[in-house]
Amino acid sequence: MFARSDTVWRHGLLWVLAGFCLVSCHKSDTRTFPVRGVVQEIKTDRMTAVIKHETIPGYMDAMTMAFDAKTTNEFANVRPGDEVEFRLVVTGDDSWIEKVNKTGRTMPISTASAAAATTNVASASRHPLMDYAFTNQFGRPVTLSGFRGQAMAITFFFTRCPIPEYCPRLSKNFEEACAELQAMPNAPTNWHLLSVTIDPEFDTPAALRAYAKRYRHDPKHWSFVTGPKDKIMELARESGMSMKPDEGLLTHNFRTLIIDPAGKLQMSFPISGDISDGIVSELLKALKAGEAERKAGEL
Repeated sequence: MFARSDTVWRHGLLWVLAGFCLVSCHKSDTRTFPVRGVVQEIKTDRMTAVIKHETIPGYMDAMTMAFDAKTTNEFANVRPGDEVEFRLVVTGDDSWIEKVNKTGRTMPISTASAAAATTNVASASRHPLMDYAFTNQFGRPVTLSGFRGQAMAITFFFTRCPIPEYCPRLSKNFEEACAELQAMPNAPTNWHLLSVTIDPEFDTPAALRAYAKRYRHDPKHWSFVTGPKDKIMELARESGMSMKPDEGLLTHNFRTLIIDPAGKLQMSFPISGDISDGIVSELLKALKAGEAERKAGEL
């Protein structure tokens, strides 16, 4: 009887310990950071605020970022220019802010508006940017025209962005799309992914190379590129991306473009979520359209 009870007790203890481990592991995946910053903009849904924040020790440099909240109550009494303190909560694939409180101080905010895109570099094959030599993660020159004949996916990011659903999600999309395409039997090989940094002062080729390793990139199919700030800004605008450079800090919208082998725009994703399957699907469509166009030209 004692032996049986002891077995039951030990089994019960194992379940308790397992449960404790699960809870502990879950908690360890969630990090919180105290943050102070100045509100630059509150989106119309009252669930997102653009905040110019101070350095978050151990997590992020000072910059301007959009932060999501779980409820509209967080920004109920907050206005642009208010200095606020809040808590940033980060999990493995999500983040939000909570406990937003005004400090009582107000600050002047930038009135510079986002630069609007007027055209698209992908649809303008004679645009000078097509032949401009950007620099890849190995310090080698890369031109957009050099990828002609391949289907391309192009996105914009910067390595200092740690918010999981922002730039890391964009890079993870490319990582997953690359793996999916390479795992396909008899898959086409004339495709390439291009991640363009919008933080060229910090994102040197060495920084890009270190970042690329985190996403198990295949340099045959995925390049990370940088260049002079004015050229990067021009490429971003021409790609339909709006940016607000503010004293070296960055806030931007999202844009992932799919370009067919002839250099024509196939698809534009204006979001940062999990779109890896969509990227693969559109790349395959672009390759199919390119092949059809090539055959038509041979007739």
